[in-house]
Amino acid sequence: MQSPSRGRRLDAVSGPFTPRTPRVVAARRLQRRRDREAAGRFLAEGPQAVREALARAGTVTELFGTPAALDRYADLAAQAARADVPVSEVTEEGLAALAETVAPQGVVAVCRHLDIPLATALSRGPRLVAVLAEIRDPGNAGTVLRTADAAGAGAVVFAGDAVDPYNGKCVRASAGSLFHVDVVRAPDPRQVVDALRTAGLSVFATTGYGDTDLDDLADAGRLATPTAWLFGSEAHGLPEELTAAADARVRVPLHGRAESLNLAAAAAVCLYASARALR
Repeated sequence: MQSPSRGRRLDAVSGPFTPRTPRVVAARRLQRRRDREAAGRFLAEGPQAVREALARAGTVTELFGTPAALDRYADLAAQAARADVPVSEVTEEGLAALAETVAPQGVVAVCRHLDIPLATALSRGPRLVAVLAEIRDPGNAGTVLRTADAAGAGAVVFAGDAVDPYNGKCVRASAGSLFHVDVVRAPDPRQVVDALRTAGLSVFATTGYGDTDLDDLADAGRLATPTAWLFGSEAHGLPEELTAAADARVRVPLHGRAESLNLAAAAAVCLYASARALR
């Protein structure tokens, strides 16, 4: 009896696609930001990301996989088939052309952009929001996005000249969390702060030179209300106008001899402090 996944593989009736097959060539272009923006599409690589993408209805437009991977992850091929998503076999070389990792896991999905307007995200009443203000490193951004999801944040805002949330490294670092939270891209970080405050959220800026200690903030009960955290780049921190616009400039206490925490670690401490207070 033929499996649902085998049925969908008929998209590659002439045999597995190669790096020169037009559909592989078109998908590979999505590794470049300008082509992602033009198409409104991006690539999600690996079974974890593909599984989470398929769970979000209407997100995946095509699934590529090697014959071996489509057998190994037959549940993904079957789920794609049920959603009427084309499943295309590719050669190992074709898959390598689509993947950006050294040892790809055999499946890559083409996905629609997910971001929504800030007003839409705020209309849903999130109690915890993470704002990545001009963070350029995709690994850091993806890790903070994953942490925000784990801490129960409703939205993650990429503000100003921030990294593209659909950058391949950012997508992989998010470990599927990109598909769980509301993703917002906003060009003006200051307008983001104003909108957050108008929506009733307290806005806290993280900085190693903050005049408010995170523990004191929590002890005072100030994290028990809807909160947005502003995180800046590891190299430059937050712009002064953003720290000045926040309700408090917050530092994470360092009890040992470490000079500082990296961005992802500091974000985890702050977001989980809020998660605990909100619960």
